[in-house]
Amino acid sequence: MFFWSGTGNTEAMAAAVAEGAGSGATLIPAAAFGPADLANYDAFAFGCPSMGAEQLEESEFEPMFAACEAELAGRRVGLFGSYGWGDGEWMRSWEERCAAAGAQLAQPGVICCEAPDEDALAACRALGAALA
Repeated sequence: MFFWSGTGNTEAMAAAVAEGAGSGATLIPAAAFGPADLANYDAFAFGCPSMGAEQLEESEFEPMFAACEAELAGRRVGLFGSYGWGDGEWMRSWEERCAAAGAQLAQPGVICCEAPDEDALAACRALGAALA
């Protein structure tokens, strides 16, 4: 699970995705991950909250994800993140980017407003199980 979290909300979601995926899952902050690391995994989840005008975090996450995008073709991917405003447009755009890159989304992205409640955490665990 590769993630960026500013407030801890997306990190809590990442932990739930990892829990659902089982003992082989690893949590890796976006700053510690790059495209060469993709070869070490059969499937993976990316987590990032909505920032600014419903976009991915720009300083660490977006550059890491853009560098990985060309390597997503044919790979099983899951997406998750929290937001504080808007309607989830950033997730729809992110799913479209993944599809255009040839990624196989394990299921629709998981989003929640602010801190994840039990329903959001259950959806994250289901995402992890779908990727395992």
